[in-house]
This record gives sequence, C-alpha cells and structure tokens, in this order.
Amino acid sequence: MEGWSRPQWFDTTWLPWVMPSPNMPTLDTATVYPGMVLLEGTTLSEGRGTTRPFEIFGAPFIDPYELAAALEPLQLPGVHFRPLWFQPTFNKFAGQVCGGLQLHVQNRNTFRSYRTAVEILKAVRRLYPQERLWREPPYEYVFDRLPFDVIAGQARLRAAIEADADWADIAAADEPALEDFRRRRTAYLLY
Repeated sequence: MEGWSRPQWFDTTWLPWVMPSPNMPTLDTATVYPGMVLLEGTTLSEGRGTTRPFEIFGAPFIDPYELAAALEPLQLPGVHFRPLWFQPTFNKFAGQVCGGLQLHVQNRNTFRSYRTAVEILKAVRRLYPQERLWREPPYEYVFDRLPFDVIAGQARLRAAIEADADWADIAAADEPALEDFRRRRTAYLLY
C-alpha cells in the first residue's frame, strides 16, 4: 500500500483493473454499484445481461425520455442520465427490449450513488404507479423479507421511497447508523 492514500481512485494507481465479479467489469461499474445494487431488490433490470451492469437499468414499461426528464430537474451531482433502449441477454427481462437510462458519472468526487439510486426509484414509482416495483422473496437465503429490505438492511428505505420522502429526510434518518459505522470502522482502518 506504499504510496496509496484513502481518497485516491483505483485508476490513479496505474494498476490493471481485475474484475472482482463478472458483473463488475470496470471501475465505472464499481463507482455506481453501492447505490445501484438496490435495484436487485426491484423488478427493474439492473443491467445484468448487458455490457454495463449497474450503469444501465430499466424495464419494458419505462419510457427512457420520460424518466430522464423526471430526473433532470433534481440536478443530481456528478451524473448525467442517457436515455436508451437495451435488451438483456440473461437475468431480468432476458431477450426483451427495455427502456431505461445509462448513468454517466462525470464527477466521481461529487457523485452520490446511493442518493442517485433512491431518486431513480422514487421517480419510477411516481411515473409508473401501476407497476409492481418490489421483487418478491426469496433473495439469497432469505425467504421471509422483501429482497429490497434485505439489501437496504431494513424496511424504512422502501417505506420512504413509497412515500416519496424528501432526500433530506431520508439522509437524516440514515445519519445515526452512518455515524455508528464511522465510529466502529476506525479500529480497522490500516491506511
């Protein structure tokens, strides 16, 4: 770890990217993944079966231009949404044409993956209220909770999305758990 510092991005190390998963082919994927993984708990395609999983997402019922227009006024930091149509080769909606968006991270230092994913889900819920958004169990080895709640760690985030809660309220509710995590992790930070 000589010469490395915590705020440094992997591509500045000049080391070759080695995929940690078949669905994380690039550093761009790793950048969006922390929030976009929430889509695994939904009926939306998280882009598995494409060349850009987690960067591309959508569903057959989504009009990509309508969704992009709904997100644009939020001016989410560090990201641009490109409307597109795609056809996954496997996983959700395999072989079906989906409307959706591709996330283009323009500023990694200001981009917030979790907030972006939450705002995407709120927008999809507002635009397509007739569509079932939450995937049914099981997920991994959990049979008694919705997959989204398993990924999010609790049901509170799903309830906030369903209520179209303001981002500030969602972030404030998350803060005690984040502060607890920051406190606990200090003992394990080696660099």
